Amino acid sequence: MPGIGLGTWMSTRRADLQIAITAALEFGYRHFDTAFIYQNEKIIGDTLKDWFCCKRVKREDIFLTTKLPIAGLHEDRVESSIRQSLENLKMDYVDLYLIHFPVGSSVGNSRTPLNQLKLEMSDHNAVWKIMEQQVEESRTKAIGICNFTKKQIEKILNNCKIKPACLQIESHVFLQQKELVDFCQQNNIVVIGFSPLGNPGYNKFLRSIGKDGKQLPNGFKNDIIKGIAEKCKKTPGQVMLRYLIQRNIVPIPKSTNPRRIKENIEVFDFELDSDDLKKLEGLDLGEEGRILDFNFFSKQIRESPEFPFPEKRKESI
Repeated sequence: MPGIGLGTWMSTRRADLQIAITAALEFGYRHFDTAFIYQNEKIIGDTLKDWFCCKRVKREDIFLTTKLPIAGLHEDRVESSIRQSLENLKMDYVDLYLIHFPVGSSVGNSRTPLNQLKLEMSDHNAVWKIMEQQVEESRTKAIGICNFTKKQIEKILNNCKIKPACLQIESHVFLQQKELVDFCQQNNIVVIGFSPLGNPGYNKFLRSIGKDGKQLPNGFKNDIIKGIAEKCKKTPGQVMLRYLIQRNIVPIPKSTNPRRIKENIEVFDFELDSDDLKKLEGLDLGEEGRILDFNFFSKQIRESPEFPFPEKRKESI
């Protein structure tokens, strides 16, 4: 199902986001991925409700994902968190509810500065048990996780009644995470890739929260990707999305530009050959290719034993 990511758009104007959602629906997108922290659940809910009322789509045609915030990562706060998201979205249920991050905060809401969040040790198994209850009580049809490590996933698998339906992670040609992807696919856990085109707007986000920008990998200017795109008569972005699809990863590209939104869904009419795949596989930079390292979180959060990423990385790529 073609999907679109609606993340880190806290500063996006309501009208721009409505235009983006409307364009996505018109072009055939049916999977919409958001989160409480993005501060856009209400806009998404209002826009989708308009389409339902006009009978342009039915609720059952839409696959809607939202996420448990890190301030909700406690067994006593899971239910209240999903109820708040459902109220924001004006929905009786979501199709997929994800734990957004494996580290919890004792305080915070969608407007708390990320560097002021306070660490709270969380029991993943206790939280997962309440996540399972949300399925049993029909607030969500499926549950999953984001940004978890293999070890953290194994802990849930060894104690759960309902397996995680998916793992959502950063995934693009420069950060391929093969071992983690293979582990999930071997355990029938769908891998969803955010930032599948890299994240050209990430530095704008960093500056908006008072952080310095950093050098980012750019697939749109990479000669190998550009060469494959020219051969396939496609754009570099379409090649990057197709690469994930052929690895059985669900990409959720993010854009507010209707032309880009249309372009991002036109990836089902071509295939990359074995030579293309080998060349793209060779672009993997491992951890040096990671864009969203979450170093904008408070030092306390980053020093948690559950923090999933290495603290140190090179700033140039």
